[in-house]
Amino acid sequence: MKKRVFVLGELNVDLIVRGKDVTPEANKEKIVEHFEVLLGSSSAITAANLAGLGLQTALVSVVGDDDFGRFCIRRLEELGVDTSYILIDPKRTTGVTLALSDGNDRALLTYMGSIADLTLELIPDEVYQLADHIHFGSFFLQKNMRKSWIEVCRRAKLAGISTSFDVGWDPDELWDRETIKELITAADWFMPNEEEALHIMELNEIKQLIDEAGAFPHNGIAVKLGSRGGLLLQQDGSLLTAAPFQVTPIDTTGAGDSFNAGLIYAHLHELESYEKLMVANACGALSTLGMGGTGLITLASLNDFLQQQSKLGLTIPKLTLG
Repeated sequence: MKKRVFVLGELNVDLIVRGKDVTPEANKEKIVEHFEVLLGSSSAITAANLAGLGLQTALVSVVGDDDFGRFCIRRLEELGVDTSYILIDPKRTTGVTLALSDGNDRALLTYMGSIADLTLELIPDEVYQLADHIHFGSFFLQKNMRKSWIEVCRRAKLAGISTSFDVGWDPDELWDRETIKELITAADWFMPNEEEALHIMELNEIKQLIDEAGAFPHNGIAVKLGSRGGLLLQQDGSLLTAAPFQVTPIDTTGAGDSFNAGLIYAHLHELESYEKLMVANACGALSTLGMGGTGLITLASLNDFLQQQSKLGLTIPKLTLG
């Protein structure tokens, strides 16, 4: 029977502008090579790619009753995500993120709209009856849930449900370290990128993370290193690293969220630690081969990608993905 994942979080559109030079300059007009309206938000992209990997996936979220909200729901349904738990509210406006991408990295400008409007009361009790895993993203953007995520983790643990979360960048750059460290203790997986981890843990370099292993209880911490791959800090304090895959990225939007989906998939299928990291890295890399980070990842495409990478000389463990 397929594992069932509920993603609790924000939902918005991404307006992606891509070109060699996407840096705005006052009083100047620049021509870019590509523009597209795509499904956005960390939570929704993670949900879409979990569905692509064959997991039963539902998103619990809030959007406005507007064109962008309807677009998001329609696109999620096309990608196989259950949207029946999304509140459509005519009094709200769906959020928007403008992503300026040069292919290697991106800068984000976000209009919040309904992005922060999920509350504990909007999460139905049946989530804790049906889920095998619960994930939430964009901790810093979901302001109404910041102090409630610990209750979600508590209820999930009582029900035997594993949990994971991502944080995203803190626009206020305050980092709410006390709350996040409490969540790291409560959740099964914490999934920041390198820059976020450095700020939250107050480190100068990521290898110092291993010194934090004994400072507070935690299960697993997976850090996304971008073009350098990723690492896992395990509960026993051991540190695993994996080299990046060889790709020429088109757009890095959603790569971290795709990494999250790969790790959740590997966790639910009880793969070994190094295999978890390889699958997560592969999903992150695969997502950069198109725009927006969704629609590229399936079990078939992931297996094909891993086989292609092995032919390039990268050592790939023998995985049974299905």
